[in-house]
Amino acid sequence: MNLFAAEEETNRNKARPLAARMRPRRLDEFCGQQHILGEGKLLRRMLDADRIGSVIFFGPPGIGKTSLAELIARHTKRRFRRLNATGAGVKDVRELLSEAENALSADGTQTVVFIDELHRFSRSQQDILLPDVESGTISLIGATTANPFFSLVAPLISRSQIFEFRELDTTDLLQLMNAALQDSERGLGNLSVSIDDDALELIATLSDGDARRALMALEIAVLSVATTTKNVDRTVAQESLQKRVIRFDPNGDDHYDVASAFIKSIRGSDPDASLYWLARMLESGEDPRFIARRLVISASEDIGNADPQGLLVATAAYQATETIGMPECRINLAQATTYLACAPKSNAAYKAIDAALQDVRTNSVLPVPMHLRDGHYKGAEKLGHGVGYQYAHDSDDGWVEQDYLGVPKQYYEPVSRGYEIQFRVWVDKLRQQQRTSTNNDGS
Repeated sequence: MNLFAAEEETNRNKARPLAARMRPRRLDEFCGQQHILGEGKLLRRMLDADRIGSVIFFGPPGIGKTSLAELIARHTKRRFRRLNATGAGVKDVRELLSEAENALSADGTQTVVFIDELHRFSRSQQDILLPDVESGTISLIGATTANPFFSLVAPLISRSQIFEFRELDTTDLLQLMNAALQDSERGLGNLSVSIDDDALELIATLSDGDARRALMALEIAVLSVATTTKNVDRTVAQESLQKRVIRFDPNGDDHYDVASAFIKSIRGSDPDASLYWLARMLESGEDPRFIARRLVISASEDIGNADPQGLLVATAAYQATETIGMPECRINLAQATTYLACAPKSNAAYKAIDAALQDVRTNSVLPVPMHLRDGHYKGAEKLGHGVGYQYAHDSDDGWVEQDYLGVPKQYYEPVSRGYEIQFRVWVDKLRQQQRTSTNNDGS
Protein backbone atom coordinates (compact mmCIF):
# COMPACT_ATOMS: atom_id res chain seq x y z
CA MET A 1 0.00 0.00 0.00
CA ASN A 2 1.38 3.39 -1.01
CA LEU A 3 0.82 5.87 1.83
CA PHE A 4 1.66 8.77 -0.47
CA ALA A 5 -0.64 7.80 -3.34
CA ALA A 6 -3.10 10.65 -2.77
CA GLU A 7 -0.36 13.28 -2.59
CA GLU A 8 1.35 11.85 -5.67
CA GLU A 9 -1.93 11.95 -7.60
CA THR A 10 -2.47 15.58 -6.56
CA ASN A 11 1.01 16.50 -7.75
CA ARG A 12 0.46 14.77 -11.07
CA ASN A 13 -2.85 16.58 -11.54
CA LYS A 14 -1.18 19.94 -10.91
CA ALA A 15 1.23 19.26 -13.75
CA ARG A 16 -1.48 18.21 -16.18
CA PRO A 17 -2.77 20.92 -18.55
CA LEU A 18 -6.38 22.06 -18.31
CA ALA A 19 -7.40 20.10 -21.42
CA ALA A 20 -6.24 16.85 -19.79
CA ARG A 21 -7.85 17.64 -16.44
CA MET A 22 -11.19 18.47 -18.04
CA ARG A 23 -11.56 15.23 -19.97
CA PRO A 24 -15.17 14.04 -19.59
CA ARG A 25 -15.74 11.32 -16.97
CA ARG A 26 -19.15 10.19 -18.18
CA LEU A 27 -20.87 10.03 -21.55
CA ASP A 28 -23.28 12.79 -20.56
CA GLU A 29 -20.28 15.12 -20.07
CA PHE A 30 -18.99 14.49 -23.58
CA CYS A 31 -19.43 17.49 -25.85
CA GLY A 32 -20.13 17.40 -29.56
CA GLN A 33 -20.42 14.59 -32.13
CA GLN A 34 -24.16 14.29 -31.65
CA HIS A 35 -24.48 13.15 -35.28
CA ILE A 36 -23.02 9.79 -34.19
CA LEU A 37 -23.59 9.79 -30.43
CA GLY A 38 -27.01 11.41 -30.10
CA GLU A 39 -30.13 9.51 -29.12
CA GLY A 40 -30.98 6.93 -31.76
CA LYS A 41 -27.69 7.34 -33.65
CA LEU A 42 -25.63 4.28 -34.58
CA LEU A 43 -22.82 4.61 -32.04
CA ARG A 44 -25.30 5.30 -29.24
CA ARG A 45 -27.30 2.21 -30.27
CA MET A 46 -24.13 0.12 -30.26
CA LEU A 47 -23.35 1.34 -26.74
CA ASP A 48 -26.89 0.71 -25.49
CA ALA A 49 -26.76 -2.81 -26.90
CA ASP A 50 -23.23 -3.32 -25.50
CA ARG A 51 -22.05 -4.49 -28.93
CA ILE A 52 -18.88 -2.50 -29.49
CA GLY A 53 -16.85 -4.43 -32.03
CA SER A 54 -14.27 -2.67 -34.14
CA VAL A 55 -14.75 1.05 -34.77
CA ILE A 56 -12.61 3.66 -36.45
CA PHE A 57 -12.77 7.29 -35.30
CA PHE A 58 -11.71 9.59 -38.12
CA GLY A 59 -11.28 13.34 -37.81
CA PRO A 60 -8.99 16.26 -36.96
CA PRO A 61 -7.09 16.46 -33.65
CA GLY A 62 -8.51 17.95 -30.45
CA ILE A 63 -12.16 16.98 -30.92
CA GLY A 64 -12.55 14.08 -28.50
CA LYS A 65 -11.54 10.83 -30.20
CA THR A 66 -9.34 9.66 -27.30
CA SER A 67 -11.77 10.89 -24.64
CA LEU A 68 -14.67 9.05 -26.22
CA ALA A 69 -12.66 5.84 -26.49
CA GLU A 70 -11.95 5.96 -22.74
CA LEU A 71 -15.59 6.73 -21.98
CA ILE A 72 -16.75 3.78 -24.08
CA ALA A 73 -14.49 1.41 -22.14
CA ARG A 74 -15.78 2.83 -18.86
CA HIS A 75 -19.42 2.76 -19.96
CA THR A 76 -19.21 -0.86 -21.14
CA LYS A 77 -17.09 -1.95 -18.12
CA ARG A 78 -14.26 -3.20 -20.31
CA ARG A 79 -10.54 -3.03 -19.70
CA PHE A 80 -8.86 -0.17 -21.53
CA ARG A 81 -5.46 -0.50 -23.15
CA ARG A 82 -3.86 2.15 -25.29
CA LEU A 83 -1.15 2.15 -27.94
CA ASN A 84 0.20 4.97 -30.06
CA ALA A 85 1.00 3.70 -33.54
CA THR A 86 3.89 6.15 -33.96
CA GLY A 87 5.94 4.36 -31.29
CA ALA A 88 4.53 0.82 -31.13
CA GLY A 89 5.99 -2.14 -32.97
CA VAL A 90 4.73 -5.59 -33.89
CA LYS A 91 6.01 -6.98 -30.57
CA ASP A 92 3.96 -4.44 -28.60
CA VAL A 93 0.83 -5.29 -30.55
CA ARG A 94 1.27 -9.05 -30.06
CA GLU A 95 1.84 -8.63 -26.31
CA LEU A 96 -1.26 -6.50 -25.93
CA LEU A 97 -3.41 -8.95 -27.91
CA SER A 98 -2.09 -11.87 -25.83
CA GLU A 99 -2.90 -10.00 -22.62
CA ALA A 100 -6.44 -9.30 -23.87
CA GLU A 101 -6.97 -12.97 -24.77
CA ASN A 102 -5.73 -14.13 -21.35
CA ALA A 103 -8.07 -11.70 -19.55
CA LEU A 104 -11.03 -12.87 -21.61
CA SER A 105 -10.23 -16.53 -20.89
CA ALA A 106 -9.62 -15.96 -17.17
CA ASP A 107 -12.69 -13.99 -16.13
CA GLY A 108 -14.62 -13.11 -19.30
CA THR A 109 -13.52 -9.45 -19.22
CA GLN A 110 -13.25 -7.93 -22.68
CA THR A 111 -10.63 -5.34 -23.57
CA VAL A 112 -10.99 -2.12 -25.50
CA VAL A 113 -7.76 -1.67 -27.43
CA PHE A 114 -7.38 1.96 -28.40
CA ILE A 115 -4.75 2.65 -31.08
CA ASP A 116 -4.07 6.31 -31.68
CA GLU A 117 -2.79 7.38 -35.12
CA LEU A 118 -3.78 3.96 -36.48
CA HIS A 119 -2.87 5.01 -40.02
CA ARG A 120 0.79 5.04 -38.92
CA PHE A 121 0.74 1.25 -38.59
CA SER A 122 2.21 -0.66 -41.50
CA ARG A 123 0.06 -3.06 -43.46
CA SER A 124 1.53 -6.05 -41.59
CA GLN A 125 0.80 -4.42 -38.21
CA GLN A 126 -2.79 -3.76 -39.24
CA ASP A 127 -3.14 -7.34 -40.48
CA ILE A 128 -2.07 -8.69 -37.07
CA LEU A 129 -5.20 -7.16 -35.55
CA LEU A 130 -7.63 -8.91 -37.90
CA PRO A 131 -8.02 -12.35 -36.22
CA ASP A 132 -8.70 -10.88 -32.76
CA VAL A 133 -11.05 -8.25 -34.19
CA GLU A 134 -12.98 -10.89 -36.11
CA SER A 135 -13.19 -13.31 -33.17
CA GLY A 136 -14.32 -10.60 -30.76
CA THR A 137 -11.32 -11.08 -28.47
CA ILE A 138 -10.85 -7.32 -28.46
CA SER A 139 -12.97 -4.28 -29.16
CA LEU A 140 -10.70 -2.23 -31.38
CA ILE A 141 -11.07 1.54 -31.40
CA GLY A 142 -8.73 3.10 -33.91
CA ALA A 143 -8.25 6.86 -34.13
CA THR A 144 -6.86 8.49 -37.24
CA THR A 145 -6.58 11.96 -38.69
CA ALA A 146 -6.17 10.46 -42.17
CA ASN A 147 -9.01 9.24 -44.34
CA PRO A 148 -9.30 5.53 -43.41
CA PHE A 149 -10.43 4.56 -46.89
CA PHE A 150 -7.00 5.62 -48.14
CA SER A 151 -4.80 4.84 -45.14
CA LEU A 152 -6.12 1.55 -43.69
CA VAL A 153 -6.14 -1.93 -45.20
CA ALA A 154 -9.41 -3.03 -46.79
CA PRO A 155 -9.92 -6.12 -44.54
CA LEU A 156 -9.79 -3.93 -41.42
CA ILE A 157 -12.22 -1.41 -42.90
CA SER A 158 -14.65 -4.18 -43.84
CA ARG A 159 -14.66 -5.41 -40.24
CA SER A 160 -15.13 -1.95 -38.72
CA GLN A 161 -17.72 0.77 -38.34
CA ILE A 162 -16.33 4.11 -39.54
CA PHE A 163 -17.35 7.23 -37.62
CA GLU A 164 -16.27 10.63 -38.88
CA PHE A 165 -15.76 13.21 -36.12
CA ARG A 166 -16.58 16.81 -36.91
CA GLU A 167 -14.92 19.95 -35.62
CA LEU A 168 -16.64 21.36 -32.56
CA ASP A 169 -18.71 24.46 -33.18
CA THR A 170 -18.46 27.70 -31.22
CA THR A 171 -21.33 26.69 -28.93
CA ASP A 172 -19.57 23.44 -27.99
CA LEU A 173 -16.31 25.25 -27.22
CA LEU A 174 -18.06 27.89 -25.13
CA GLN A 175 -19.77 25.15 -23.15
CA LEU A 176 -16.43 23.43 -22.48
CA MET A 177 -14.71 26.66 -21.43
CA ASN A 178 -17.54 27.72 -19.13
CA ALA A 179 -17.46 24.29 -17.50
CA ALA A 180 -13.73 24.70 -16.89
CA LEU A 181 -14.23 28.18 -15.42
CA GLN A 182 -16.84 26.89 -12.97
CA ASP A 183 -15.10 23.65 -11.94
CA SER A 184 -13.04 24.19 -8.79
CA GLU A 185 -11.80 20.62 -8.58
CA ARG A 186 -10.33 20.09 -12.05
CA GLY A 187 -10.76 23.47 -13.71
CA LEU A 188 -10.13 27.14 -12.95
CA GLY A 189 -13.04 27.86 -10.63
CA ASN A 190 -10.88 28.43 -7.55
CA LEU A 191 -8.93 31.31 -9.13
CA SER A 192 -11.75 33.89 -8.92
CA VAL A 193 -10.99 35.33 -12.33
CA SER A 194 -13.68 36.88 -14.53
CA ILE A 195 -13.63 36.72 -18.30
CA ASP A 196 -15.44 38.98 -20.75
CA ASP A 197 -17.94 37.40 -23.11
CA ASP A 198 -16.20 38.76 -26.20
CA ALA A 199 -12.90 37.28 -24.96
CA LEU A 200 -14.48 33.85 -24.69
CA GLU A 201 -16.03 34.27 -28.12
CA LEU A 202 -12.64 35.19 -29.59
CA ILE A 203 -10.97 32.08 -28.18
CA ALA A 204 -13.81 29.88 -29.38
CA THR A 205 -13.71 31.38 -32.88
CA LEU A 206 -9.94 31.23 -33.36
CA SER A 207 -9.61 27.69 -31.99
CA ASP A 208 -11.10 26.28 -35.20
CA GLY A 209 -13.16 23.58 -33.50
CA ASP A 210 -10.19 22.25 -31.47
CA ALA A 211 -11.13 21.81 -27.79
CA ARG A 212 -7.52 21.27 -26.75
CA ARG A 213 -6.44 24.56 -28.32
CA ALA A 214 -9.35 26.44 -26.75
CA LEU A 215 -8.71 25.12 -23.24
CA MET A 216 -4.98 25.74 -23.56
CA ALA A 217 -5.58 29.38 -24.52
CA LEU A 218 -8.15 29.78 -21.73
CA GLU A 219 -5.73 28.41 -19.12
CA ILE A 220 -2.93 30.74 -20.23
CA ALA A 221 -5.29 33.73 -20.21
CA VAL A 222 -6.66 33.02 -16.73
CA LEU A 223 -3.32 32.18 -15.11
CA SER A 224 -1.69 35.28 -16.61
CA VAL A 225 -4.13 37.61 -14.81
CA ALA A 226 -4.75 35.53 -11.67
CA THR A 227 -2.38 37.66 -9.57
CA THR A 228 -3.00 41.01 -11.29
CA THR A 229 -6.22 42.35 -12.81
CA LYS A 230 -8.20 39.10 -12.33
CA ASN A 231 -10.03 39.84 -15.58
CA VAL A 232 -9.55 38.40 -19.02
CA ASP A 233 -10.53 40.88 -21.72
CA ARG A 234 -10.28 40.55 -25.48
CA THR A 235 -6.68 41.81 -25.55
CA VAL A 236 -5.53 39.23 -22.99
CA ALA A 237 -7.40 36.50 -24.88
CA GLN A 238 -5.74 37.50 -28.16
CA GLU A 239 -2.30 37.45 -26.56
CA SER A 240 -2.98 34.03 -25.05
CA LEU A 241 -3.69 32.43 -28.39
CA GLN A 242 -0.79 30.99 -30.30
CA LYS A 243 -0.35 32.13 -33.89
CA ARG A 244 -3.18 30.64 -35.83
CA VAL A 245 -1.98 27.68 -37.89
CA ILE A 246 -4.49 26.39 -40.39
CA ARG A 247 -4.48 22.61 -40.57
CA PHE A 248 -2.93 21.42 -43.82
CA ASP A 249 -1.60 18.13 -45.14
CA PRO A 250 -0.39 18.27 -48.76
CA ASN A 251 -1.40 14.62 -49.21
CA GLY A 252 -4.46 14.60 -46.96
CA ASP A 253 -8.16 15.31 -47.16
CA ASP A 254 -7.82 19.04 -46.43
CA HIS A 255 -5.68 19.49 -49.54
CA TYR A 256 -8.24 17.82 -51.79
CA ASP A 257 -11.38 19.06 -50.02
CA VAL A 258 -10.43 22.74 -50.09
CA ALA A 259 -9.23 22.51 -53.69
CA SER A 260 -12.55 20.87 -54.57
CA ALA A 261 -14.50 23.67 -52.85
CA PHE A 262 -12.36 26.25 -54.70
CA ILE A 263 -13.07 24.82 -58.16
CA LYS A 264 -16.75 24.20 -57.44
CA SER A 265 -17.15 27.80 -56.27
CA ILE A 266 -15.62 29.05 -59.52
CA ARG A 267 -17.90 26.72 -61.48
CA GLY A 268 -20.84 28.03 -59.49
CA SER A 269 -19.95 31.66 -60.37
CA ASP A 270 -19.40 32.74 -56.75
CA PRO A 271 -16.32 35.02 -56.69
CA ASP A 272 -16.51 35.63 -52.93
CA ALA A 273 -16.53 31.93 -52.01
CA SER A 274 -13.80 31.32 -54.59
CA LEU A 275 -11.61 34.00 -52.98
CA TYR A 276 -12.18 32.56 -49.51
CA TRP A 277 -11.00 29.09 -50.55
CA LEU A 278 -8.09 30.67 -52.41
CA ALA A 279 -7.10 32.56 -49.26
CA ARG A 280 -7.52 29.40 -47.17
CA MET A 281 -5.14 27.49 -49.44
CA LEU A 282 -2.56 30.27 -49.55
CA GLU A 283 -2.61 30.84 -45.80
CA SER A 284 -2.26 27.12 -45.04
CA GLY A 285 0.85 26.80 -47.21
CA GLU A 286 -0.55 25.26 -50.36
CA ASP A 287 1.84 25.41 -53.32
CA PRO A 288 0.59 28.39 -55.41
CA ARG A 289 1.65 26.56 -58.56
CA PHE A 290 -0.88 23.82 -57.73
CA ILE A 291 -3.57 26.49 -57.47
CA ALA A 292 -2.49 28.04 -60.77
CA ARG A 293 -2.65 24.67 -62.51
CA ARG A 294 -6.18 24.14 -61.21
CA LEU A 295 -7.18 27.53 -62.63
CA VAL A 296 -5.83 26.62 -66.07
CA ILE A 297 -7.82 23.37 -65.98
CA SER A 298 -10.98 25.15 -64.82
CA ALA A 299 -10.63 27.72 -67.61
CA SER A 300 -11.19 24.98 -70.18
CA GLU A 301 -13.29 22.56 -68.15
CA ASP A 302 -15.83 25.03 -66.75
CA ILE A 303 -15.62 28.21 -68.84
CA GLY A 304 -14.48 26.87 -72.18
CA ASN A 305 -15.66 28.65 -75.31
CA ALA A 306 -18.28 30.62 -73.41
CA ASP A 307 -15.30 32.92 -72.76
CA PRO A 308 -12.12 31.79 -74.58
CA GLN A 309 -10.27 34.69 -72.92
CA GLY A 310 -10.50 32.78 -69.63
CA LEU A 311 -7.82 30.31 -70.69
CA LEU A 312 -5.48 33.20 -71.60
CA VAL A 313 -6.05 34.84 -68.21
CA ALA A 314 -5.50 31.56 -66.33
CA THR A 315 -2.36 30.72 -68.32
CA ALA A 316 -0.97 34.19 -67.72
CA ALA A 317 -1.64 33.78 -63.99
CA TYR A 318 0.22 30.47 -64.05
CA GLN A 319 3.21 32.06 -65.79
CA ALA A 320 3.18 34.98 -63.34
CA THR A 321 3.06 32.57 -60.40
CA GLU A 322 6.08 30.68 -61.73
CA THR A 323 7.94 33.94 -62.35
CA ILE A 324 7.36 35.98 -59.20
CA GLY A 325 6.16 33.54 -56.52
CA MET A 326 4.59 34.40 -53.18
CA PRO A 327 3.47 36.72 -51.74
CA GLU A 328 2.95 38.86 -54.86
CA CYS A 329 1.49 36.10 -57.02
CA ARG A 330 -1.54 36.00 -54.72
CA ILE A 331 -2.75 39.05 -56.67
CA ASN A 332 -2.37 37.28 -60.01
CA LEU A 333 -4.19 34.24 -58.65
CA ALA A 334 -6.97 36.44 -57.27
CA GLN A 335 -7.38 38.20 -60.61
CA ALA A 336 -7.67 34.91 -62.49
CA THR A 337 -9.98 33.43 -59.84
CA THR A 338 -12.43 36.32 -59.95
CA TYR A 339 -12.33 36.45 -63.77
CA LEU A 340 -13.16 32.76 -64.10
CA ALA A 341 -15.82 32.89 -61.38
CA CYS A 342 -17.58 35.79 -63.12
CA ALA A 343 -17.20 34.44 -66.66
CA PRO A 344 -20.06 32.66 -68.48
CA LYS A 345 -19.77 28.89 -68.16
CA SER A 346 -19.65 26.04 -70.65
CA ASN A 347 -18.33 22.50 -70.33
CA ALA A 348 -19.25 21.65 -73.93
CA ALA A 349 -15.62 21.23 -75.08
CA TYR A 350 -14.84 19.06 -72.03
CA LYS A 351 -17.87 16.83 -72.67
CA ALA A 352 -17.11 16.68 -76.38
CA ILE A 353 -13.55 15.37 -76.03
CA ASP A 354 -14.64 12.78 -73.44
CA ALA A 355 -17.40 11.58 -75.77
CA ALA A 356 -14.95 11.33 -78.66
CA LEU A 357 -12.41 9.46 -76.51
CA GLN A 358 -15.08 7.03 -75.38
CA ASP A 359 -16.04 6.46 -79.02
CA VAL A 360 -12.40 5.76 -79.98
CA ARG A 361 -11.93 3.37 -77.06
CA THR A 362 -15.09 1.33 -77.49
CA ASN A 363 -15.84 1.28 -81.24
CA SER A 364 -13.98 0.35 -84.40
CA VAL A 365 -11.34 2.90 -85.35
CA LEU A 366 -12.42 4.89 -88.39
CA PRO A 367 -10.03 5.00 -91.35
CA VAL A 368 -8.94 8.41 -92.58
CA PRO A 369 -10.99 9.23 -95.71
CA MET A 370 -8.86 9.07 -98.85
CA HIS A 371 -9.32 12.74 -99.76
CA LEU A 372 -8.09 13.82 -96.30
CA ARG A 373 -4.92 11.75 -96.32
CA ASP A 374 -1.52 13.38 -96.78
CA GLY A 375 -0.97 14.14 -100.44
CA HIS A 376 2.21 16.19 -100.20
CA TYR A 377 4.70 13.54 -101.29
CA LYS A 378 5.52 12.21 -104.72
CA GLY A 379 3.32 9.28 -105.67
CA ALA A 380 0.53 10.07 -103.16
CA GLU A 381 -1.87 10.81 -105.99
CA LYS A 382 -1.31 7.35 -107.44
CA LEU A 383 -2.55 5.93 -104.14
CA GLY A 384 -5.57 8.21 -104.20
CA HIS A 385 -4.34 10.14 -101.15
CA GLY A 386 -5.61 13.72 -101.10
CA VAL A 387 -7.50 13.31 -104.36
CA GLY A 388 -10.72 15.30 -104.36
CA TYR A 389 -9.86 17.38 -101.29
CA GLN A 390 -11.49 20.83 -101.36
CA TYR A 391 -9.63 23.75 -99.78
CA ALA A 392 -12.16 25.53 -97.51
CA HIS A 393 -10.49 28.94 -97.84
CA ASP A 394 -11.27 28.99 -101.54
CA SER A 395 -14.94 29.39 -100.62
CA ASP A 396 -16.39 32.86 -99.97
CA ASP A 397 -17.64 31.91 -96.48
CA GLY A 398 -14.77 29.56 -95.63
CA TRP A 399 -16.86 26.39 -95.82
CA VAL A 400 -17.31 23.69 -98.46
CA GLU A 401 -19.55 20.66 -98.60
CA GLN A 402 -17.09 17.94 -97.66
CA ASP A 403 -17.07 14.83 -95.46
CA TYR A 404 -14.32 14.91 -92.86
CA LEU A 405 -15.04 11.67 -90.98
CA GLY A 406 -16.76 9.16 -93.22
CA VAL A 407 -19.67 8.52 -90.86
CA PRO A 408 -22.08 10.91 -89.11
CA LYS A 409 -20.88 11.85 -85.64
CA GLN A 410 -21.80 14.72 -83.31
CA TYR A 411 -19.80 15.39 -80.11
CA TYR A 412 -19.65 19.15 -79.65
CA GLU A 413 -22.85 20.84 -78.46
CA PRO A 414 -22.20 24.55 -77.83
CA VAL A 415 -24.30 26.11 -75.08
CA SER A 416 -26.36 29.27 -75.34
CA ARG A 417 -24.10 31.30 -73.01
CA GLY A 418 -21.38 33.83 -73.57
CA TYR A 419 -19.28 33.74 -76.70
CA GLU A 420 -20.36 30.15 -77.36
CA ILE A 421 -23.75 31.47 -78.50
CA GLN A 422 -21.98 32.52 -81.71
CA PHE A 423 -20.40 29.07 -81.99
CA ARG A 424 -23.79 27.45 -81.61
CA VAL A 425 -25.37 29.55 -84.36
CA TRP A 426 -22.47 28.86 -86.72
CA VAL A 427 -22.19 25.12 -85.97
CA ASP A 428 -25.95 24.60 -86.23
CA LYS A 429 -25.97 26.39 -89.59
CA LEU A 430 -23.12 24.27 -90.99
CA ARG A 431 -24.60 21.04 -89.69
CA GLN A 432 -27.91 21.87 -91.30
CA GLN A 433 -26.16 22.56 -94.60
CA GLN A 434 -24.27 19.29 -94.26
CA ARG A 435 -27.49 17.35 -93.59
CA THR A 436 -29.22 19.06 -96.55
CA SER A 437 -26.27 18.21 -98.79
CA THR A 438 -26.24 14.58 -97.63
CA ASN A 439 -30.01 14.22 -98.17
CA ASN A 440 -29.76 15.70 -101.66
CA ASP A 441 -26.92 13.34 -102.55
CA GLY A 442 -28.96 10.41 -101.24
CA SER A 443 -31.97 11.33 -103.32
